[in-house]
Amino acid sequence: MKRTSSNSMIEFSKRDLAILAFAVILIAAIYLLTSRFMYAVGFPLDDSWIHQTYARNLALNGEWAFRTGIPSAGSTSPLWSALLALGFLLNLSPYIWTFFLGSLTIFALAVLCEWAARTLISSYRPKIPWVGIFMAIEWHLVWAGLSGMETLLHGLILTVVLVLLMTGTHRYLTLGLLTGLSAWVRPDGLTLMGPVLLTIIFTAGDTRSRVSAVIRYFIGFGSLFGLYLLFNLSIGGTPMPNTFYAKQAEYTTWQTLPISVRLGQMFLQLLVGPSLVLIPGVIGWLVKSIRERMWGSLAAMLWCAGYFGLYISRLPMYQHGRYIMPAMPVFFLFGLLAFAEFDKSKLFSRYHWVAQTLWRGAVAMLALSFIILGARSYAQDVAVIESEMVVVAKWAAENIPPASVIAAHDIGALGYFDQHQLIDLAGLISPEVIPFIRDEPRIAAFLNERNADYVIAFPEFYPNLLDDLPEVFSTNSEITRSLNQENMGVYLWKSP
Repeated sequence: MKRTSSNSMIEFSKRDLAILAFAVILIAAIYLLTSRFMYAVGFPLDDSWIHQTYARNLALNGEWAFRTGIPSAGSTSPLWSALLALGFLLNLSPYIWTFFLGSLTIFALAVLCEWAARTLISSYRPKIPWVGIFMAIEWHLVWAGLSGMETLLHGLILTVVLVLLMTGTHRYLTLGLLTGLSAWVRPDGLTLMGPVLLTIIFTAGDTRSRVSAVIRYFIGFGSLFGLYLLFNLSIGGTPMPNTFYAKQAEYTTWQTLPISVRLGQMFLQLLVGPSLVLIPGVIGWLVKSIRERMWGSLAAMLWCAGYFGLYISRLPMYQHGRYIMPAMPVFFLFGLLAFAEFDKSKLFSRYHWVAQTLWRGAVAMLALSFIILGARSYAQDVAVIESEMVVVAKWAAENIPPASVIAAHDIGALGYFDQHQLIDLAGLISPEVIPFIRDEPRIAAFLNERNADYVIAFPEFYPNLLDDLPEVFSTNSEITRSLNQENMGVYLWKSP
């Protein structure tokens, strides 16, 4: 490894890259094997199957559709679905290619954060790249990387932009292109405009430089974001995908909860794991950034706080906080940077080694213990999806008459394994449901208008709608019941 004098870039040795690659392969193997022995290899979210369905139709039929012949904007992440489509062309999907992409993303994130630490902390020259290893094994990030979702790819792009700002880049055209690209992964990538523009304002030398930087940034951003808007308008008739509107409508109840409750749930999800002992580091990095006027770091930290705030105001903190997972890598990085700097300092004089040992030990102990706990949590989530959604989808494909119309809240596995006509009660491919997405009487009327034959859902989702309906199938999954949850059922809406 060496530092080049021209641009302060850090070159990694083959040994460093091999260590990080080994860590990623090992952690992925642990998670997937734990999942296999608990129930089956699969995905921990039904939404993952939505991406697989879009990807398969794109690869095999050349169309952007959830149901063949019916174009729809139900995929939150066009870029992720397109990447998954390559797996179907290579006959490696749905599992091998998806897990390869996820593992590759974890590796890229580990390398990026290791590079950031070596660039920003001159004293950080470890024999073992432990910042990168932390990122490779942190359980939230591994869960996201192996979830089959776009979550960690989005987190990688966000982290690239913020790290570039923190390291003082002036490549604003590149930052604009990355911001535009991020929208193709998730619409909230638009929030990157805030820290980039803030950094330009505080770091550009004069007005002319600021104007030039802003123009270059928006040229890059507009070239990709404009195409994204045209794509959504041509497919779904709206500038954003259906999920952008459906998710906000579905969780209006969450938005009415006291802010203290929502904050508490966010911190509960965020700080379960080794991230808990990084909090002093996050605070320390904030203080350092303010004292030394590190505008890129301050902009990144403001963005991180704003991102967390945006999601706790709109969407619930369930499934380990998956909606805020894209911001977790840079949040963890703040704490790790302070930790790396503290490691070589003499803050507590001759007693510094005591604090150093305690902090090192706490981070290492929690990171290692959550390898097992995280793998178990991931396997449990996969088992629920496989024993509920996938089982129901396969049963429906074999037992429900082909001409029947099925209404369902979770359509991912149904879309992949079953070919019946679907009414999506979550509004992803049936956007007409969005205005009354939680209004059960209006949903009932809508199902009658659309001549629905069956309803598939968890009973707690629609306690009034499903009341007294004949249940024709239940998964009877013991895994779900062990979590004190009800099993998914197939209900007869009317006689076929």
